[in-house]
Amino acid sequence: MVDLNIIISQLSDGYLLTVIFASAAYGLLIGAIPGLTALLASALLVPFIIFMDPLPAVASIITASAMAIFAGDIPGALLRMPGTPASAAYTDDAHGMVSRGKVGIALGAGLIASSLGGLLSAIILTLAAPSLAKIALAFSSVEYFWLGVLGLSCATFVAGNALSKGLVSLFLGLSLATVGMDPVTGIPRFTLGSANLLSGFGLIPVLIGLFAISELLRGSVLSMNRPSSPQARGPIFLPSLVSLWRHKIGVARGGVIGTLVGALPGAGSDIAAWVSYAVARRGTRAGQREDDTGATERLMSASAANNASLGGAYIPATVFGIPGDAITAIVISVMFIKGINPGPTLFLNNPDVIYTIFAIFFLANIVMIPLGILCMRGFGLVLRLPQAAISPIVLLFCILGAFSVENTLFSIGVVAVFGLLGYLMEENGFPLAPAILGLILGPMIEETFMVTLLKSQGDLSIFFDRQVGAVLGVITILAWLLAIGLQLRGQKTTKTSAPK
Repeated sequence: MVDLNIIISQLSDGYLLTVIFASAAYGLLIGAIPGLTALLASALLVPFIIFMDPLPAVASIITASAMAIFAGDIPGALLRMPGTPASAAYTDDAHGMVSRGKVGIALGAGLIASSLGGLLSAIILTLAAPSLAKIALAFSSVEYFWLGVLGLSCATFVAGNALSKGLVSLFLGLSLATVGMDPVTGIPRFTLGSANLLSGFGLIPVLIGLFAISELLRGSVLSMNRPSSPQARGPIFLPSLVSLWRHKIGVARGGVIGTLVGALPGAGSDIAAWVSYAVARRGTRAGQREDDTGATERLMSASAANNASLGGAYIPATVFGIPGDAITAIVISVMFIKGINPGPTLFLNNPDVIYTIFAIFFLANIVMIPLGILCMRGFGLVLRLPQAAISPIVLLFCILGAFSVENTLFSIGVVAVFGLLGYLMEENGFPLAPAILGLILGPMIEETFMVTLLKSQGDLSIFFDRQVGAVLGVITILAWLLAIGLQLRGQKTTKTSAPK
């Protein structure tokens, strides 16, 4: 049973509250700088939270990532430069409203929708996770194998229009996951005689390299001419409440879509925002598609979805121990370091810890509103900072983040190599999400596959013998067939519409 008194006492701890407010300010700062993502904000926290207690460490990442996702809307609206990938879906609508003098409404509507989307996902997380945990207790290696494969499927098929490039990225991640000790036999593989590779490639250095260093490289190649930033003047909160009442259905729909998409391993907030934006645009009346009413509806729906996806990503992370996105991958790594094993047993052995984490979601999304308004009022100066002044500081924290986890110079080399690899992949249209999920889920899929075959003495029918496992297997296979069918249909349509 959960002791509410323990949860309340933990939430009222002065040190925890200080960490939450400091992380909120930090997340707003990182997210509002174009090119710096919520994932980067989470990765850069590692050298600091590694020395914290478990709850403050997890609270720091939850708060910073939620704030960074919202703060990405600020440069998107003011400069037409999305601060995070999740903000890209509705940047044109938000900037169009700013150009028409609706600065406060454009930013305030996104703020209210982001907060409510996060709160809705926290409610779903709190209600659904315990029930799913009870089901997960009955899971065997068969069910975990199909879950892992389904996670890879989702990551690949939502990564972009080019299925072939998504598959190449996926197989790259799976190949990297084979480096190190065999999970069943314990025999070293593909280590090239290096002791540094016996444990494989560290997740944190790879994440920092692929996302942070590649972004720094891209910023150094592209010249970014920033126009002057308009300031948010006039009332923000009250007009946003009016917009909320007018578009309440769209906000609720975006929150549900974001939670569901976020629960799919590898999908992420940017996919959630695009899906919600597409649904909202389809539902917008023809006469309102270009005016402020339609733009506000799409903006609020997508904003609710991108923040709701953060809570949704914690459903597979806390229930199954499978990261819903790269941010929860960092959280899972931190939890393991702190001696907390995410999964169904967490709800039995540490219910106070997991429900306090859920309560932190509510607190983080509530404080987002006042802090977000302060951020919008005074962030014009930060947006005008030259990238040359920010990049060296970010690079320093990247190096510290990788070194603090691995404690080897080799990890810094891994950051550099994967930074260059990430830059080359994105420049050539190869998505990074499948590679990351392949690296994360590859060892689990391999281990559960081999253990299951050992149980059945090589009989593959065991993967469909159990009822839940058979359902997950059929869903996974159908997902692959559907993705391939849609890809072939798209190619056929393209050939048919091509000029002769």
